[in-house]
Amino acid sequence: MSEPLKRADIDLIQRIIPHRYPFLLVDRVEDIDGCQSARGIKNVTMNEPHFQGHFPGKPIMPGVTIVEAMAQTAAVMVGTALGMEDRNMLVYFMSIDRCKFRRMVGPGDVLEMRMTTLRGKPGGKVWKFSGLAQVDAQMAAEAEFTAMMDLPQE
Repeated sequence: MSEPLKRADIDLIQRIIPHRYPFLLVDRVEDIDGCQSARGIKNVTMNEPHFQGHFPGKPIMPGVTIVEAMAQTAAVMVGTALGMEDRNMLVYFMSIDRCKFRRMVGPGDVLEMRMTTLRGKPGGKVWKFSGLAQVDAQMAAEAEFTAMMDLPQE
């Protein structure tokens, strides 16, 4: 029998990854299936600081922050599966590939990030993920990225 699907609320997310406002870009992570897949949710609001300058009169979430939100979702997925709460795990981008943007994301949107692990294993430092970000079932962005997980030693 497989492990039950898990969920990470904002409190658990902050116990796994070090990001804080204004750079915490995922509000919850659902459907966590071990280290294999997860779905992150970001409620986009006008209060976010990047909208002051990107762009005045037409607020658009920068593409790099969408990719970062996908990466944070992946880190929470792995951190939850590996029990990394309160362990000061850090994650660093190594590469971003096949990145495409298809739909603008703005205040009032709910950004849904579906992440899948392509390569990585418990205890390993280098992981590769595939992500798809959507709003209202429309693709906003997709990317593959490689990250190094700095997992503290026991």
